[in-house]
Amino acid sequence: MSVSTDAGRQATAAPTAPYAIELKGISKAFGPVQANKDISIQVAKGSIHGIIGENGAGKSTLMSILYGFYKADRGEIVINGRVTAIPDSQSAIRAGIGMVFQHFKLVQNFTVLENVILGAEEGQMLAGSLAKARRVLRELAEEYELEVDPDALIEDLSVGHQQRVEILKALYRQADILILDEPTGVLTPAEADHLFRILRGLKEQGKTIILITHKLREIMEITDTVSVMRRGEMTATVKTAETSPEQLAELMVGRKVLLHVAKGPANPGATVLDVENLRVKDDQGVERLKGISLKVRAGEILGIAGVAGNGQSELLAVLGGMQAGTGHIRIKGDEIDLTGKHSNGQTRRARGIAHVPEDRQHLGLIMDFTAWENVAFGYHHAPEYQKNRLFMDNDALRADTERKMATFDVRPPIPTLAAKSFSGGNQQKIVVAREIERNPDLLLVGQPTRGVDIGAIEFIHKQIVALRDAGKAILLVSVELDEIMSLSDRIAVMFDGRIMGERDPRSTNERELGLMMAGVTDGGAA
Repeated sequence: MSVSTDAGRQATAAPTAPYAIELKGISKAFGPVQANKDISIQVAKGSIHGIIGENGAGKSTLMSILYGFYKADRGEIVINGRVTAIPDSQSAIRAGIGMVFQHFKLVQNFTVLENVILGAEEGQMLAGSLAKARRVLRELAEEYELEVDPDALIEDLSVGHQQRVEILKALYRQADILILDEPTGVLTPAEADHLFRILRGLKEQGKTIILITHKLREIMEITDTVSVMRRGEMTATVKTAETSPEQLAELMVGRKVLLHVAKGPANPGATVLDVENLRVKDDQGVERLKGISLKVRAGEILGIAGVAGNGQSELLAVLGGMQAGTGHIRIKGDEIDLTGKHSNGQTRRARGIAHVPEDRQHLGLIMDFTAWENVAFGYHHAPEYQKNRLFMDNDALRADTERKMATFDVRPPIPTLAAKSFSGGNQQKIVVAREIERNPDLLLVGQPTRGVDIGAIEFIHKQIVALRDAGKAILLVSVELDEIMSLSDRIAVMFDGRIMGERDPRSTNERELGLMMAGVTDGGAA
């Protein structure tokens, strides 16, 4: 394996033409936190260059500097051989840089055409811009397999097609350099494969692509070169063909990492969760759950696979007491109220249910509150947190938070720091630590490792398996098929608010699950 551990050296021989991107000595601090420290990186023209690293490693900060969201404290940016100032995103666009964000920046009730020209209109009348965009989109669609109906509303498109619109937006602005941040997080396997074909086509046309992802399999499949960041520094740049997932994981965290979940066979006991004919309507009266029935027994993990938006969030919300529904939910044989009158998270916790919500920032944390205050949420009545009947024991809470932070390697380990000051992955660790450490009878867990670094993924997976082995029931919702297949003892696939079927992870594969996630069963489309 050819590895460069010196920030100023590149594993590959320098091309004769200028690099598409050179970052030289980039440093950026936020108060006492050094997010980037003297980072240098070279990205060859017409290549796919991966960037990986733990949460808080500085990847997003570095890309935000390149795209003009942040200004570096020191260092320079060189684009195609020329030193280039990028004080804002418009400057980045003028320099030929486009970015496709993990959470798309699209106006849902606008058409594809309207989204593409938004911010790039020519003149006071839109007719000319729309006509030009229609013609250019047709050319781009033919050239890069980016077919999408230009008159379709964004809200009517699948997630995969919305992502194509984001790529089209960047190409319409004549981007030669594309930054993609976790691009496959909400895609089916088939959509991810199609995205990779698009990226290879862009590369063949001379485009340069930077891919930020935590999925080592994707790094190995699609990139030419990969750079590894750790704690704000660039620790290595390697040729992808000369490395392995295990070596990359070790470079990321500084130790050997178990990439596959180590667990023995399940030993299921009595039924803990029994869901029968569960139905949920949203505020507009649209039915989101259409007669869901399932069981989870003590000592097993039931994984729910599916593309985001097919009812998994509503299922967790009802089970967690955040939304009303109709049907039956029983915990150890006792009926749970679904009317909303007594259906709340506090009641659920009293029944031995813990909940790691999918959206940590809106449902799992109050971002302006401290870490120790967030650890108290839902459990502030616990005896160990009570000084007397009137006041909580804040000292006990802070001490407990310190212990949880140490156990789950939350960085920085400062209980008095506001939740918004932690990286997304460390925010997730706070939520997971709060819920798992309550030793629940039933753990509802949505996207447990979303935005979490590979070392923490290993740890969280071990904690989930340990709960199962202790005889607890676990309902796992994840869009990561690797996670579903490696953690689950049984897999149920959801599509359009229904359970499409159940599979044994030992006898299925990603293709079969992917088809079910798209609504296709042995009998054809649903």
